[in-house]
Amino acid sequence: METTLPLPGIRLDRQSPYLRLLCINIFVRDQDRSMHFYVDQLGFGLVVDENYESAGRWLAVAPPDGNTVLALITPKRKSEDYKLIGRSKHAVLVTEDVVAKFEEWSKRGVRFHHPPQTTLWGGIFTRFDDPDGNSFTLVGRDDFVREIEAERRAAAEKLEAERRAAQELDIAKRVQSRLFPQTSPPLKTLDYAGVCVQAREVGGDYYDFLNLGQSRLGLVIGDTSGKGIGAALLMANLQANLRSQSAIAMEQPQKFLQSVNQLFYQNTSESAYATLFFGEYDDRTRRLRYANCGHYAPMLLRRDNTLDRLDSTGTVLGLFRDWECSVAEHSVSAGDTLALYTDGITESFDDAEDEFGEERLIDLLRKNRERNAQETLAAILDQVQQFSGNKQHDDITLIVAKGRGD
Repeated sequence: METTLPLPGIRLDRQSPYLRLLCINIFVRDQDRSMHFYVDQLGFGLVVDENYESAGRWLAVAPPDGNTVLALITPKRKSEDYKLIGRSKHAVLVTEDVVAKFEEWSKRGVRFHHPPQTTLWGGIFTRFDDPDGNSFTLVGRDDFVREIEAERRAAAEKLEAERRAAQELDIAKRVQSRLFPQTSPPLKTLDYAGVCVQAREVGGDYYDFLNLGQSRLGLVIGDTSGKGIGAALLMANLQANLRSQSAIAMEQPQKFLQSVNQLFYQNTSESAYATLFFGEYDDRTRRLRYANCGHYAPMLLRRDNTLDRLDSTGTVLGLFRDWECSVAEHSVSAGDTLALYTDGITESFDDAEDEFGEERLIDLLRKNRERNAQETLAAILDQVQQFSGNKQHDDITLIVAKGRGD
């Protein structure tokens, strides 16, 4: 069986039972000749062409919209149905441009009774015959044309809106990419690298490298609430607050984060919040002072294979006007590896919905301890993406920092 046009799906509504005209029988002498007329000259589609032992060949065509099927039937000679060949006179086709169809089909050899004529009810019509003399009326109505034009305008407006939305998302993506660090201040005792791979065009994950002066670097990673554009706007707000207040970060890290929280609280909705890890690394002393504001605990893998977790020292930013945090401290010695990450790393999952988890991340840090920060970061990112089958469900953000030898 050859099928080229799908039939529309049946809709079931108990309050208004589904009903439409499905099929009209057209009796013809030669099914192949008639099929070529309807398909090649009128532009109909072939719906079915099948032979049945009991009923013989069943051939059906349909106009481009596929709503009504014409069954082209060749009855047996001397049967009552055979007398109906060429007798069909009441089938009506509707089009938005009768004149255009008349000209197109005339060039293809369709026999019309007369050129298109106007009617008293504001329409236009003409008639034509198929090869067996079955007659069809081709009509166009003003209200039908208006309906088609309205649908076309709506479709065009939808396409234009989608195009503008896609263009705006592309602009937003390019703008947001500039919010991530464009340079990495050089340090003697620390090799570091970061990456953010967004699940959508824009997202709410954030990382940054802040030059705090006097050989000190701010390591920042965060995750704002929500998804898509909303999360991206929160991320931009958070980034602006952090950079605008960073001048006091080195001397007064707690006051710095309190100011960031205050601005974030004032400029966002009640339910908006962000997790944040801020670390201030001193290149001269190898000291890392940090505040973990409700974020996943970064992992500090020591060169002796022990593991320190940089646990939370305060709650998330943006939910509370009165907010405080404490500051903790670690050293990052030569051979140590520090990993800061968002949930897009550990909560990535495979087809069986098993999560990547912390243990796989720790194992990768150990396996790549001899590689530099950029190579280690790339290896972890590659393993996460392979694990999830390249089906990314959340933003993936990661910073890897390694203590250099003296």
